[in-house]
Amino acid sequence: MRIVFSGTPLFAVPSLKALLQSGEEIVAVVTQADKKRGRDRIPSPPPVKEFAIHSEIKVLQPTNMKDPAFLNELSFMKPDIIVVVAYGKILPLPILKLPHLGCINVHASLLPKYRGAAPIQWALINGEKKTGVTTMLMDEGLDTGNILLQEETEIADEDNAGTLSQRLSEMGASLLMKTIKGIKGGSLKPVPQGGTPSYAPPLKKEDGRIDWSRSATEIFNFVRGMYPWPCAYCYFNNERIKITRVTVFEGSGVPRRVEKASKDKLIVGTGKGLISILELQPEGKKSMPAAAFLQGRRLKEGSYFDEP
Repeated sequence: MRIVFSGTPLFAVPSLKALLQSGEEIVAVVTQADKKRGRDRIPSPPPVKEFAIHSEIKVLQPTNMKDPAFLNELSFMKPDIIVVVAYGKILPLPILKLPHLGCINVHASLLPKYRGAAPIQWALINGEKKTGVTTMLMDEGLDTGNILLQEETEIADEDNAGTLSQRLSEMGASLLMKTIKGIKGGSLKPVPQGGTPSYAPPLKKEDGRIDWSRSATEIFNFVRGMYPWPCAYCYFNNERIKITRVTVFEGSGVPRRVEKASKDKLIVGTGKGLISILELQPEGKKSMPAAAFLQGRRLKEGSYFDEP
């Protein structure tokens, strides 16, 4: 089977690797442009491109999905199927119509819940107890296509967006191979999505600001959903501090107020309950446990984190 694979971040690599190891013919990989990163703003290739180059697969990085030259090149490849895993751009109709077996998407949620760019983060932020992976036959809508297969997993309290993404990426690769097998064997019948849809819009850096007026449980889920990017943060004496790991602590306090700051305990009041900060990252520093942070700061009980 001739396959064009479209994907960009690390989440997509296990699916591409599984297709390659299965012996399918990957005629090309389509991925987003290199992004400038770090202080030196050096262009850095996306993980899918790095894997494709290492595996000697042709790489395409179109700036415009409707570019006639790009469409002609795809058409010339005569793909039987296009597989899309976290590519990051919506495919135009000419591409959707190109492969005779259609375009298959691996999406990190139990559709129709969490359609959109950040399903893993929003599932955690909203305190979901389970999530999963869906393979679907793509149409012109935003994750609205008919479902092929689904698989679910429990969300543990220890999960954050990083750990959950890794688990779902491996599940997605396995589900993709089952989907490809079902398509080749003619056993899969696409089923329309049922139920009430919800959406997972993309996140920006500024979305990570902690609202201490929310409950401790909501802040706990927020921190998990924002890690490792864009990362939850707050300010103390105008210093931006990333909050990387917390737990809910029994008791009550005043939102934003430091209720306890001694030894390894840094406890902050919220709108309902307390938050114990376990790990945090001051501006320009590496992530550290609360105990190390407290050793370097004269943080007094009764002081307040800056107001949003």
